[in-house]
Amino acid sequence: MGGFFGVAAKENCIFDLYFGTDYHSHLGTRRAGMAVYGEEKGFTKSIHNIEGTPFRTKFDKEVGKFEGNYGIGCISDFEAQPILVRSHHGTYAITTVSKINNAEELVKDILDSRTHFFEMSNGEINPTELVAALINQKDNLIEGIQYALDVIDGSLSLLMLTPKGIYAARDKMGRTPIVLGKKEDARCAAFESFSFLNLGYTPDRELGPGEIVVFDEKQAKTLVAPGNKMKICTFLWVYYGYPAATYEGVNVEEMRYNCGKLLARRDDVEVDVVAGVPDSGTAHAMGYANESGIPFSRPFIKYTPTWPRSFMPTIQTKRDLIAHMKLLPVHELIKDKRLLLIDDSIVRGTQLRETTEFLYESGAKEVHIRPACPPLLFGCKYLNFSRSNSEMELIGRRVIEELEGGEVTQEVLEEYANPDSEKYQNMVDGICKKLNFTSLRFHRLDDMLESVGIDPDKMCTYCWNGKE
Repeated sequence: MGGFFGVAAKENCIFDLYFGTDYHSHLGTRRAGMAVYGEEKGFTKSIHNIEGTPFRTKFDKEVGKFEGNYGIGCISDFEAQPILVRSHHGTYAITTVSKINNAEELVKDILDSRTHFFEMSNGEINPTELVAALINQKDNLIEGIQYALDVIDGSLSLLMLTPKGIYAARDKMGRTPIVLGKKEDARCAAFESFSFLNLGYTPDRELGPGEIVVFDEKQAKTLVAPGNKMKICTFLWVYYGYPAATYEGVNVEEMRYNCGKLLARRDDVEVDVVAGVPDSGTAHAMGYANESGIPFSRPFIKYTPTWPRSFMPTIQTKRDLIAHMKLLPVHELIKDKRLLLIDDSIVRGTQLRETTEFLYESGAKEVHIRPACPPLLFGCKYLNFSRSNSEMELIGRRVIEELEGGEVTQEVLEEYANPDSEKYQNMVDGICKKLNFTSLRFHRLDDMLESVGIDPDKMCTYCWNGKE
């Protein structure tokens, strides 16, 4: 995944850029960068490795030495960016949030014109460099950005820093968000809507799918009007978005609360307390508790002082153990209790199984699991999530193949995705047994979409039902 922030200001923009970018730290864990343009110094850029390190500690020196009126910053799980490009369009810096499924095909086409690419350390082409190369195929920036949005199979949103202003382009299907903010003598664009509020900006508007704008410190101008069709990622509300974020007018915390409320309406389990796996499960659990009348409790606490980021532990062989270590038990709230535990989702299931076992070892009588979204059955085709994109790592797919005795067709998978089918219940029972839960009930897809409250046709549900 990843997030970005861009600002154009009458005065030096670095303070706003530094903190606005930092507010996207929950979306990426490996690389971060900032690029600034000012008339006196031109372009200045810095990129750091932030694995296991907060953004601010790596970029605090840049606050003193960077100077300029326009800037973009990003935090990413994968490639080093922003990159600085010299082309027939002039010099510019660019950062992207993207997943390019047809990268090899696009690279081959460009290489045929004798353009070269620099490889990343893993041997792959930097996706942001590929996007810049696509843009440079056209005679002007607007046509180039449109061309990149059109030919990429997957998703692409971007910010581009130029001496004349900052271009912002949202994915043509709106799979990821871009929101504009404004204050006196400054404008900004961000992935997360809350990222500029403490900097004195007020929300202006969200870009529509495929919309391209350019902004400076005075105004934002639409260059390409938005399209009518949208498929924003529903998992942004369920897990990836920060609680203060709002997408398409719907707040993340409110959506999660609604999820828990609707989960409770379909449940009749008898338990003593309801708890959420910190942090994303907390609001779900509060909604469930308030709707059901069952007390909310915190039987374990997340230790945050030295765990600023946690999705990708650096020692991969200890990944599950490290991810588990930040949760500290409160034995007095666990012993002899029947617990109902809500997590945002079940992906591989390893960490939640270990959490359940740790609750049993701490004296829990029962552990009932209620994921806040349906079973994940398909690897995401549209976004680079830190969580697994490999379908065979998904616990739901593994159980289905065990039940079916091998690989299954799309048609069979659709039967398992139907919460009213016998196959669905057999899958849920299989997951419950494998992960040693007392009981397991997933949030239904229709209820989850109702929890968001926007037109379901505008929401991507591919990872749950395999439908485009």
